[in-house]
Amino acid sequence: MRITLFAASALALFAICASVSGQSQAPAPAKKQKQAAATKSTADQEQKEGERRFFANCGRCHNIPESISPTEVKAVLQHMRVRAMLSAQDEELILKYLAP
Repeated sequence: MRITLFAASALALFAICASVSGQSQAPAPAKKQKQAAATKSTADQEQKEGERRFFANCGRCHNIPESISPTEVKAVLQHMRVRAMLSAQDEELILKYLAP
């Protein structure tokens, strides 16, 4: 009788632990997915804002460069920042748009 009671108690304890551990781990992937979606959303917004600033500042004189490396884009932006009076934020967003 004692062995049966002990076995039943142990089985119940095991079932409780298994269900609690399963509940605590389930939200973690959902949280990571939300964070990844938020990061992607922020990156998308920065891309759109960079595109808007490119056309507002650079697009008056230049087309979108198609065959230029990210390093060259950065160098050109540093030179054009002074000439076009771009802010540091404009430069950063345009760089993210042209060389993601």
